[in-house]
Amino acid sequence: MADVTVKSLVKRFENVVAVNNIDLKIDDKEFIVLVGPSGCGKTTTLRVIAGLEEPNSGEIYIGDRLVNDVPPKDRNIAMVFQNYALYPHMKVYNNMAFGLKMRKMPKNEIDRRVRWGAAILGIEDLLHRKPRQLSGGQRQRVALGRAIVREPQVFLLDEPLSNLDAQLRVQMRTELKKLHSRLEATMIYVTHDQVEAMSMGDRIVVMKDGLIQQIGSPLEVYNEPVNRFVAGFIGSPSMNFVTGVVQERGSHTVVDLDTFSLKMPERSQEVGRAHLGKEITVGIRPEHIYVGENSFQGTSKSQPIEALVEVYEAMGSVVVLELSVQGNNFVAQVDPNTPARSRKSIKMYFDEDRLHLFDLRTGKVLQ
Repeated sequence: MADVTVKSLVKRFENVVAVNNIDLKIDDKEFIVLVGPSGCGKTTTLRVIAGLEEPNSGEIYIGDRLVNDVPPKDRNIAMVFQNYALYPHMKVYNNMAFGLKMRKMPKNEIDRRVRWGAAILGIEDLLHRKPRQLSGGQRQRVALGRAIVREPQVFLLDEPLSNLDAQLRVQMRTELKKLHSRLEATMIYVTHDQVEAMSMGDRIVVMKDGLIQQIGSPLEVYNEPVNRFVAGFIGSPSMNFVTGVVQERGSHTVVDLDTFSLKMPERSQEVGRAHLGKEITVGIRPEHIYVGENSFQGTSKSQPIEALVEVYEAMGSVVVLELSVQGNNFVAQVDPNTPARSRKSIKMYFDEDRLHLFDLRTGKVLQ
């Protein structure tokens, strides 16, 4: 396997800048996920690494080898596409063997690799079927098998699970992680689904408008977002945001939200004093809002706030509430034993130690 290095990559399509001067280092054997909304540049980055798109500027290294001028077939990479791209007239065996045949590999080696890949993916009994005889999940495994048998240095996966139903996607996420561990392969995975990114990546790369916003482990990005975009994009349900004015109350700084105020975390008191009288954005994740008199399990309890339950969604292991507080709406994720009920008033509490503070204009985290 090999590491992958992207240096100062720029890719334009006429007047549209799809990738804007990004730098990225992917370690050997790492499973890294590029995540972001449609049009953020993640698939374009992957296609440039694969050699399917030519960069306007910048350098791509696979291992120590500069591959800018190397054709895709000679980069020793394997790509799995969203639509699987299987040959409909070929049986599974021949679909998996096709790339090896094109490289004029000996028949016995082709057979060994195909049967080895089929065994890893549990599709030995499908080798004599055609794609039309397979389910979506089986087709996905064949597409992965075709990549595996090449024994490439790097696997590139472009939203490979997006055509599967919800239950199968969860199953295939697990299968891909197992496959990564078994092969000890370098994998670069593209998705717009932040749940996939959080559950699969060793590190995740959050992109927006052709720029990398943040790189880190899933928990680093979740707990320490560098800006409002990352904070809102990563996490389901999304982080709540409100705007307030920083004020001083006794020995503490607070954010005044008109109808109530929240004490800024101890770690942010100095930041608060530097922003006295200014508007900032406050973020709080749904799981850090509590409802009911005896529900609080955080570290720094806010004053009780009267809230109206607008929406009650029972999700099994959790309940998701939409709460209204005099013009501000908050989403809370609470215990299924909550006393909250739709269209009823209830006391709401914030864990003030879990507040995130952002510059109102730039969206950057205040720290």
